Amino acid sequence: MTEQPTPREPADDEQQATTDPPAEAAGTAATTSSTGSPVPAEPPAEAADPPAEAADPPAEAAEPAEPVAEEAGPADAPQATETDGTTAEPAEAAVEAAEQPALQSAEQPAEEAAKPTPSPKPSPKPRPTPASMPPKPGARAGAGAAAPTPAAVAPTQPAVVPTVDPHAEAEAAAFGRVDDDGTVWVREIAGERAVGQYTGADTEEALGLYIRRFLDLRAQVSLFETRLPQLTPKEIDQTLASLGEALESPAAVGDLDGLRDRLSKARDAAQERREQAAAEREAARAQALAERTVIVEKAEEIAEQDPARTQWKQSGQRLRELLEEWKQAQRNGPRLDRTSEEKLWKRFSHARTAFDRHRRQFFSELDAVQSQVKETKERLIERAQEMSSSTDWGRTTAAYRQLMDEWKAAGRASRKDDDALWARFRAAQQVFFDARNAQNAEIDAEYGQNLEAKLALLEKAEALLPVKDTRAARSALRPIQEQWEEIGKVPRGDVQRIEGRLRAVEQAIRDAERSAWEKSNPETRARAEGAAAQLNEAIEQLQTTLDEARASGDEKRIDEAEAALEARRTWLDQVRRTADRS
Repeated sequence: MTEQPTPREPADDEQQATTDPPAEAAGTAATTSSTGSPVPAEPPAEAADPPAEAADPPAEAAEPAEPVAEEAGPADAPQATETDGTTAEPAEAAVEAAEQPALQSAEQPAEEAAKPTPSPKPSPKPRPTPASMPPKPGARAGAGAAAPTPAAVAPTQPAVVPTVDPHAEAEAAAFGRVDDDGTVWVREIAGERAVGQYTGADTEEALGLYIRRFLDLRAQVSLFETRLPQLTPKEIDQTLASLGEALESPAAVGDLDGLRDRLSKARDAAQERREQAAAEREAARAQALAERTVIVEKAEEIAEQDPARTQWKQSGQRLRELLEEWKQAQRNGPRLDRTSEEKLWKRFSHARTAFDRHRRQFFSELDAVQSQVKETKERLIERAQEMSSSTDWGRTTAAYRQLMDEWKAAGRASRKDDDALWARFRAAQQVFFDARNAQNAEIDAEYGQNLEAKLALLEKAEALLPVKDTRAARSALRPIQEQWEEIGKVPRGDVQRIEGRLRAVEQAIRDAERSAWEKSNPETRARAEGAAAQLNEAIEQLQTTLDEARASGDEKRIDEAEAALEARRTWLDQVRRTADRS
């Protein structure tokens, strides 16, 4: 609230000027908003500029309405003063009334806003005319300027009137009172305390300003109690300090002691919230420590891999991903204590360093091995190039096979070098094999007629099959074989095919000769006849045994004799068939 020194008690003529404003000014002194709330007018021009001491606005103050005091003429208005003995300027009181949600209450008639300040009533005097009023500060020059009419006054914007709970307002009013001079008092455990002065208003209006201040403070405490579970320790401390300062000696009317008790209980709850937040932080740090430890252990596991089996590209990418996870945890996760974080980072950094050292060592050794392999293959290429002009086709072909075995046993050089070396080695071989293939092509062209002659002989030989007379077949095959040898070589690609066909005819004739000899073998026939005689004798004995068993009626002996007799007869049939084939 903007305040100014309380004026001395006016003389009779000054009281007349204060209580009896000009008629025109009275018409505009209590310009009301659209809701009916009075808006105080600007003070007379003679009033000294007050010192600017604005009161702290409430936590949820309504947006102030546009004051119209600058356009209104001078008039009497209620004045509220603090206990320091200064009186607030009416126009600035109107601004504060718009900023404080508690200043706009129920509609009051405009004539109540124009109540004169309580003072000894002077005798009635005539009202001065508008022309007799002193000019307003800042008015335009010209003695004959007309006073502003109500139509010329700037229209006012409706002030936002906050809703106040009548029950809460009544409870708060029980802790205050107003003296006849407008001094407002609040009752506390320590006693009564003057909180301000509101002159020219009734008790309800004078208390309303300070009651609404109390309600604002209580709303702030309630909001703090509600939001306490979501506040951080820093926010809790700041809010408690602000509310404690505001409730130390507030210019408000209400149950301040009860509100201080609530704040004290809120402090206890805040302490519990601090402990809870500390526990949550510790749990979060423990979780973050465990997650960081997992990252470090994964990095160490990668670093401890066998270099001979390590997939360096994939493992290096995985280490980079783990490093990014570490950075994300460091940026977005809870902060660890310096000792733990440094210890984990040293382990993580050591794992990365070890992995990099192993990788460099592996590839250094690999380069050495590949260089040696390259030298070995260079020597093999030189030997292959030396043999590429050889015309000793058979021996050189075997030598190239040996070189190929040595090439495979040498190992692999780097991909780029190995591909180039293989191309050179293959080119040296190709020179030899191209020359050999060219020579074979010339030879094959010369042997084409021999192939036709041998194909004709194969038709004669295959006509001997199937063999019916082994002697005649053998006699016919012998001249065919002699002509086959006389014809000579055939193209290399046809050698196996035609040689295989002739060998098949020769094998068929040999099989027929062997079968004929086995049939005419006297030893085989003699063995077959002797076996048949033995079986006939055994059959006669078994037949006699069967007859005796049947005569005695012994079923067991009958079955045994019949089975033995049947077996001997089957053997005899096989022997006879064998003897017939021979």
